Parts: sequence; C-alpha cells; structure tokens
Amino acid sequence: MNSTTDNETILRGVLDRWKAGVDSHEPEQVAAQFTEDAIFQGLRPYSVGRPGVAAYYDSQPLGMAVAYRILETRRPADHLVLGYLAADFSFADRPTVGLTLGVLVERTDEGWRIGHYQVSRLA
Repeated sequence: MNSTTDNETILRGVLDRWKAGVDSHEPEQVAAQFTEDAIFQGLRPYSVGRPGVAAYYDSQPLGMAVAYRILETRRPADHLVLGYLAADFSFADRPTVGLTLGVLVERTDEGWRIGHYQVSRLA
C-alpha cells in the first residue's frame, strides 16, 4: 500500500476528522487526531502534545472553517505518510487566509494520527 491513491486515502481519513473538529469548533476532537507527542506548529510558537493542539484550536474564533487540498504525498516508511497541502481557513468576519500545511501522519494503536504539523504562509 504505497501508491499515491493509498497515501491520499490515509491522509483524508485523518484530515477529514481534523477538518470536522475545526469546522465545529471542537478543540478536543481536533487534538484527538494527533499523537500524544505530536509536534504542532500553527501560526504562533510551537507546542508538543495534544493539550497544546487543543489550546491552539480553542483560541480560534467561532465560525472558522477549513478547506484543504492535497498537493503531494510521500511514504518514507510503511507506518508514515507525509502530506503537503493547501489549506484555506475561512472566517465569519474577515477574509479567508490561504496557507500551506505539512503533516506527517503515523500509524498508531489508535489508528492513523498526525505526529507533526507545520503551517506556513507563502507570499
């Protein structure tokens, strides 16, 4: 299971649950999509672990939603999938913010989870 289609299926499984939590402003649901020791880099200083992820998304405004598109995938090992994405974060009261997102998802005892997340603004 190393094809681009398989990699995208794995990524979508995790990222669709992440998106559902972001869109419904459920920070604990978002954090549950990450490993216990995930490195998380949003648009402010990084954190390690689910509590930091939950705090980050809890601080986001109500009404924020995300749409993503997978641009590239790689399979560095059988239990890892690397994804590079375009992500548009929309808000009720301000313009949409387009970002790029790199994720490394890992197969864990809980299923596939995000072990590394890094977002960037590209000019």
